[in-house]
Amino acid sequence: MPLSFVSIRSIAARLFLTAAAMSSVVLIVASILLTAYYRSEAEEVFERRLDVYLRAIVADVSESGQEGRTGPGQLGDPQFELPGSGWYWQITRLDDKSHDIKASRSLFANTLPKLSELGVAAEVGGFRRGYGPGPDGRRLRIVERVIDVGDVGIYLVQVAGSGEEMEEQIARFRFALIVAFAALAIALAIGAAFQVRFGLRPLRQLQRELASIRGGERERIIDAYPSEVAPLAEELNLLISANRDILERARTQVGNLAHALKTPLSVIVNEADSAPGQLAGKVQEQAQIMRDQISFYLDRARAAARGGALGAATQIAPSIEALLRAFSKIYGDKGVIFSGGADPRLRFLGERQDLEEMIGNLLDNAGKWAKSRVTIDVCVEGASRPTLRVTIDDDGPGLASHLRAAATQRGRRLDETKPGSGLGLSIVVDLAAAYGGSLQLNDSPSGGLHAELRLPGF
Repeated sequence: MPLSFVSIRSIAARLFLTAAAMSSVVLIVASILLTAYYRSEAEEVFERRLDVYLRAIVADVSESGQEGRTGPGQLGDPQFELPGSGWYWQITRLDDKSHDIKASRSLFANTLPKLSELGVAAEVGGFRRGYGPGPDGRRLRIVERVIDVGDVGIYLVQVAGSGEEMEEQIARFRFALIVAFAALAIALAIGAAFQVRFGLRPLRQLQRELASIRGGERERIIDAYPSEVAPLAEELNLLISANRDILERARTQVGNLAHALKTPLSVIVNEADSAPGQLAGKVQEQAQIMRDQISFYLDRARAAARGGALGAATQIAPSIEALLRAFSKIYGDKGVIFSGGADPRLRFLGERQDLEEMIGNLLDNAGKWAKSRVTIDVCVEGASRPTLRVTIDDDGPGLASHLRAAATQRGRRLDETKPGSGLGLSIVVDLAAAYGGSLQLNDSPSGGLHAELRLPGF
C-alpha cells in the first residue's frame, strides 16, 4: 500500500509523521549529547597529556636544575622537535635578572606568553591553565607552574599544545556520528513505514469487505479482526442488518398501502360504470388519474427503499438482451432495429426490476420516435467509485433543447399523437436519482435524441 502523506487527515500519514518527528528529535538530541560527551572526554585527555608533560619537566628541573636532562627523548613526543608543530615547552628562570630561557626546538626563536601576565589565576599547587597566542598566531592551551629548586633557582615551567588535533578528532567523530545517525534514520523510517502498513492492514481488509457487501458479493462482515477493530466490524454488521430490516418493513408497508387503495378505487370505478351520465364519466376519469398517481408514487417509494439497500447487484448484459428482444418484436412492424449490448462483467448496484424499468422506458421512448434504428451502449467510468454510463441513441426527429427539461416532467406529453401516459422519462429521472444517478438528454450523432443514463456500477 502506498502511503498517502499529502493529507494530514490520513491515519497512515499521521502515524508515519509522528514516528519520524519523534525519531528525529531523539537522534538530534542524542547526537548533541554524544558530541558534547566526546568533546569533554577529548579535552580531558588533552589536559592529562599536557599535565604529564608538565610534571615530567618539573620533575627533571627539580632534580637537575635548568641544565638538566629534560628533552624530547624524555618527553617521548617528536612534535617538540618540529618547528611550528603546535607543541612547545619552555623553562624560564625567574630569580635571575637575565631570565634565562630554555625551550623546545619547536619554538625555534619564539617564546610562550606567561599566563600570570594574561590575568589567569593560580590553582591549588601553583598551577595555571588557560589559553594564549602561539608563535604563529594559533590559539594554544597552556599549563604552567612555578617551582623553587632552592639554591638552584626559581623556574617557570610551561607546556603548550594546539587544540587543532583535538578539534580534528572531534570533527571526524561528528561526521561519523552524522553518517551513522543518517543511516539509522533511514532504517527507522523504513521500519515506521512497515509498521504503519502492517498496523493498518485490518482497516484495509475491512474496507475490502464493505466494498464486497456494497457490490452484493456477501451480506455481512465475516473475517476475524484485532480487538481494536472487532467492535467496529460488529457495529457495522448490526447497522447493515438494521438497514435491511427497515427497508423490508418499508417495502411491506408500501405493498399494503397499494392493496388498500386499489380496492376502494376498483369499487368506485365499477359503480361509475353501472351509473350512466356525465357524473359517472367524470368519476371514471378522475379515478384513472388517481390510479396513475398512486402507481407513480408507490413505484417511486419502492425505488427509494430499494435504492438505499446494501448488497443489491444486478448483471446488466442479460437485462439489456431481454429488453432488446422484447422491443424488437414490439416495434418490428415499424422496421426499427434495436442493437447494442453490455460487457457481461458489468453490474448495476441496485434491483434488477429498477434497471429494466429505467432502460426499458428509454428504449420505449426511442422506439416510438426512431425511423429505423435504436442503439444502446454501456461503459464504466472511474475506478474507486465506478459509474455506469448507459447511452441510447435513435435516428428520429430529436428534441429541441428548450423542450428537454419539460420532457422529463411527470405527466408531460409533448406529442399527444404518440401513445403513453407521460410518466416514462420522469420515472427514469426519479429512479436514477434514488440510486444517486442522473439522466441527460442531448443531440444524437444519428440525428435523433441521445439519452445518457448514469448509475452506480461495480
